[in-house]
Amino acid sequence: MPDTSNRPYHHGDLRRALIETALDMLAEEKGWQFTLREVARRAGVSHAAPYKHFPDKAALLAELAMIGFDRLRESLSVAKPKAPKSLRDEVTSVAHAYVAFGTNSPALYRLMFSAGEEKVAGLHLNERALAVFDVALEILRRGQAAGSIRERPIEGQAAGWWGLVHGMTMLAIDGLLVPEKVGSAPLDAALNTLVEGLENPAT
Repeated sequence: MPDTSNRPYHHGDLRRALIETALDMLAEEKGWQFTLREVARRAGVSHAAPYKHFPDKAALLAELAMIGFDRLRESLSVAKPKAPKSLRDEVTSVAHAYVAFGTNSPALYRLMFSAGEEKVAGLHLNERALAVFDVALEILRRGQAAGSIRERPIEGQAAGWWGLVHGMTMLAIDGLLVPEKVGSAPLDAALNTLVEGLENPAT
């Protein structure tokens, strides 16, 4: 690859070019060991150009993680049935979309939940990350209001949902949901158990 360190900057949107390049590298390398200098070279800009928008690599990775949360929230929103027939129908659709997102973008998903990058791990209270959790909260609030879900602290119920889908996503990414161990439809089986625990027995 030719040296582009002295090439004049020619992109119309430097920040966007750097982010898109880093996302491509993340997917190709299945990790984020690349340097800012490598991102700059791949984007065709000087090695100093990234610092106009990102003070360091951690800041760039944090933005990639936020983009991941934006995309995940959009996937869950699209997956929600417009007229769900039941709590099970809605929870199942959203959960399958969640796991599909992680398995289709494994490196990005791992980055979003990385404890090894300080700025990434500290972003989970950012409104863009919380928006994903809000999808579960909204379903549960409606269910409680309708009387179909037990009246328990919403945050705890959402944590149970999130723990299940996140764990299943990581197991799927690592290829550990083998039928010989967990059956042919482990996600649906786990979701049935979750929904049975959420459902109000009085209804």
